[in-house]
Amino acid sequence: MSQKLFNEFEGISSKQWKQQIQYELKGADYNETLVWESPEGIKVKPFYHNDETEVNLSVPTPDSGFKIVQNIFVHDLEKSIVRANETLNRGAESIRFTLENDQVDIEKLLNSVPSGVIVYLYFEFLNIDFIKKIDGIAAKRSAVIFVEVDPIGQLAKDGNLFINVDADFTVLNELEKQCSNINFLSIDSALYQNAGANIVQQLAYTLAHVNEYFNRIASISKPITLKVAVGTNYFFEIAKLRALRLLFSTLAKEYNHTFDCHILATPTKRNKTLYDYNVNMLRTTTECMSAILGGADAVANLAYDAIYHKDNEFGDRIARNQLLVLKHESYFDIVNNPSDGTYYIETLTEQLAEKALVLFKDIEANGGFITQLIEGTIQRKIKESAEKEQELFDTGKEILLGTNKYPNKEDRMSHDLELFPFVKTNPRKTLITPIIEKRLAEKMEQERLTNEE
Repeated sequence: MSQKLFNEFEGISSKQWKQQIQYELKGADYNETLVWESPEGIKVKPFYHNDETEVNLSVPTPDSGFKIVQNIFVHDLEKSIVRANETLNRGAESIRFTLENDQVDIEKLLNSVPSGVIVYLYFEFLNIDFIKKIDGIAAKRSAVIFVEVDPIGQLAKDGNLFINVDADFTVLNELEKQCSNINFLSIDSALYQNAGANIVQQLAYTLAHVNEYFNRIASISKPITLKVAVGTNYFFEIAKLRALRLLFSTLAKEYNHTFDCHILATPTKRNKTLYDYNVNMLRTTTECMSAILGGADAVANLAYDAIYHKDNEFGDRIARNQLLVLKHESYFDIVNNPSDGTYYIETLTEQLAEKALVLFKDIEANGGFITQLIEGTIQRKIKESAEKEQELFDTGKEILLGTNKYPNKEDRMSHDLELFPFVKTNPRKTLITPIIEKRLAEKMEQERLTNEE
């Protein structure tokens, strides 16, 4: 922060603050009472002061405010087109279409979107001709389209690549040569958060994930999209996104990649609950706030009932309105880089980045990200982290209101489930053990459902 405020007031040093705090503690130990350690091994102090803060980070920031993104699953083409335009008229600024297969009339779908609206396309298949067709449509319409192609993410989530390592990367190199009008490369970092990785792991795995593409694609001439899930630890999540930009920028320079990453953020599923589901709105609100203050380019909110209801107009409208309130009533998009100069967040950013860089270097020294996925190292580390968090939840040290704290015992949900809200098992042959997303409350919720009268 270049401009110091309130110079007319006499400054108070950190030493003076500590002396006053020690006096108020009446003999209790300062470190044992007020300093706590995060799951990432960061000791968090009760206050941060400029005479103890020497952080001078240069974190890249987006050129403009965040975009409000609406997720739309394309099952019925005509209905999806109507829904997309309705949501744009009601405040959405970008659309993210999820496609089931490559039989969708993609030209009709994209031509239905008004000019100037950014479109994201997510699908779990790899069809070079289909993507080239999208590139041609983008050229004709001068449209900004992000196609979320991520073979490594597919391997991590599904256990198998689209084809195999050589074939998948051959396709990526061909896309780089032939598709100059779309952003086609995406990193699914949200998977690691939703599976229970701590923040340092999320950052390091994302960086190693990106590094595989830098190593295996001859040249990447477009921005890379990072899909990020934002958790509930408010200030840590702000710092996470800032550290992610800082780390990406540092890595990109090594490959002469001159573009900043494009961050598409969404609230985590890990802390969302089936019972007392309205609390999910409070969780997603603070998570969206962290995403915006951390510098996300776009935010796709999660509906409060997303884990157990199919997409519905009410849930989507509430989720969209949360972002509209943050943007147009709370003015979260007015100040560029609002976290800059805040001693606590700056310190967290530096510490998270440093720890993530150490872990990233260890991954690279041991064969790289794909090798460690095949060996099962990444899966094991995430599982260990998830089990530690699960134990905190099970023992009541990590609280989800309405679930393991102040539950409403009269709440009944068994007749309201449109979707199966728990981990699904699908035994099959896979190249690796997939990384499994799992919510903290699943076991407790299954027990409550079983005991419902």
